[in-house]
Amino acid sequence: MNWIKNLNINFLKPAKFLTPLAVVLSFVALICIINLGFNYGIDFSGGNEIQVRFQENVLSSQIKKSLFKIQNTKASIQKFGTENEFLIRVEASENEEENNKKLERLLETLKNDFLKEKIEIRRIDSVGPQIGKELRRNGILALIYSLIMILIYLGLRFDNKYAPSAVFCLFHDAMITMSLFSIFKLEVNVQTVAAILAIIGYSLNDTIVTFDRIRENSESLNKKKSFFDICNQSLNEVLSRTLLTSLTTFLALLAMYIFADGVIKDFAFTLIIGILVGTYSSIYVATPLLLYMNRIQKSSFLHKIFS
Repeated sequence: MNWIKNLNINFLKPAKFLTPLAVVLSFVALICIINLGFNYGIDFSGGNEIQVRFQENVLSSQIKKSLFKIQNTKASIQKFGTENEFLIRVEASENEEENNKKLERLLETLKNDFLKEKIEIRRIDSVGPQIGKELRRNGILALIYSLIMILIYLGLRFDNKYAPSAVFCLFHDAMITMSLFSIFKLEVNVQTVAAILAIIGYSLNDTIVTFDRIRENSESLNKKKSFFDICNQSLNEVLSRTLLTSLTTFLALLAMYIFADGVIKDFAFTLIIGILVGTYSSIYVATPLLLYMNRIQKSSFLHKIFS
């Protein structure tokens, strides 16, 4: 559906300022992540897992408020099974005896705070710190391997000037999103990694659609227009599709963020950031970098790129 017709916006004119800024921000984001680190959730730091069920309606925010009464308790709460069933993950102590005491205090607090709702403890499991480290390592490797496989896929589908542009665009989206988690100390868990991978997939889809249009127009208009004009025309032609996809996805995620609770809310928040960053990057990062790669291929001297 093309509801924005006959556009002739010069997207690439401000790109000479915006694209270098995006490149710089990507590496600044990487430095922030390295220096500040992440606030890892129970999934990545290890802890105790408690499955509870209530006979009355209870919100995850109420459970979290109750757990905050216990000092130094980091908690992750997720709806599980039925509507009034939850999975609670809390940070574990390295000492087994101390950890058992913390669990007893936690269970006692929950039972006292939810007498009316009649809490039932259904299961208690422990996740060791070593398993948390392994999950964290696997999450990082998943992101790295996905970018490598995407680079190979795009190299085979298009050519070597398209692939690096698209992969750096994905790197930009992931770094900017993850840096916000690092700066604001938001909790990073398995759901966050899943959301980052979803952002990479969404941004890749948008970038491929744009690159496909550029390639089609290059074949038909190569003798009539410069590659710069072909890229601009292609961006105008896919703008309607880009905005419609981003807007509908954003509205769905916004509804999830407002009305959902627990990990679904965190998942939606991560994707909202990614959608906003990804929509911008598909226009002002991927395509301008493709233009630079094209100049590199056609130039015998690197300094001619900037002439």
